[in-house]
Amino acid sequence: MARTWVLLRGLVREQRHWEDFPAQFHAAVPSDRVICVDLPGNGVFYREDSPTRIAAMVAHAREQLANQGESGPFYLVALSLGAMTAVQWLSQAPHEVAFAALINTSSSRFSPFWRRLRPGNYARLIREGIISRNRVRKEKAILEITSNLRDTAWLHQLAERWAEYARLQPVSLRNSLRQLLAAMRFQAPAALPDTIPVILISGEGDRLVHPSCSRRMAEAWQLPLRAHPQAGHDLPLDAPQWLINTLLGGVTETRN
Repeated sequence: MARTWVLLRGLVREQRHWEDFPAQFHAAVPSDRVICVDLPGNGVFYREDSPTRIAAMVAHAREQLANQGESGPFYLVALSLGAMTAVQWLSQAPHEVAFAALINTSSSRFSPFWRRLRPGNYARLIREGIISRNRVRKEKAILEITSNLRDTAWLHQLAERWAEYARLQPVSLRNSLRQLLAAMRFQAPAALPDTIPVILISGEGDRLVHPSCSRRMAEAWQLPLRAHPQAGHDLPLDAPQWLINTLLGGVTETRN
């Protein structure tokens, strides 16, 4: 039976920031559907206000899928803020989720804020990643913090493309801060439904969110954790084939 995979990106990111990953993933599961969802304030919804609560992001994502005629159950592949949305989805509507992969995420229940957003990046993120009006400079800063395994020249070319995304569908400073507030106040549940297979995935080279955040969640929820030894926060960008193999292995493993 065909599965429906739903891809959820992170803070101030949208579906185009997945780049080639959805196509690569679909090539590995050609009988399945792969759908990218934008959160409010990002991508096709850039004119909307970003909610300051993760629960409202879940409601928006569910509405998007319902409008597309999709009813689940869904296989969620979610990164960072997107993974917080997936965790909340598991609590709000567990009957709609068949599987969830939570990539480089965190929660205030399990980790202090200086682990959830590593202090060494505060100044640069605020100065270049949020406040700067130079779109290319902003995207370069974000990529240099979130990617470890890509060539610098390639990243700079990618930054120019991402700057064009930002020109066409800009995320406002207000929405950037609202999303950050939603992420920082997010408190995951003490337990997840034990009937739904879930895995945590992290990049040990993550310089934005400390890898211990994923470890703490895996320990608290007694879930499997798969870690890439070098990849950064943007794991789909750094190690796409490794991630695809891990996702498909995770589905198989959690069903056994």
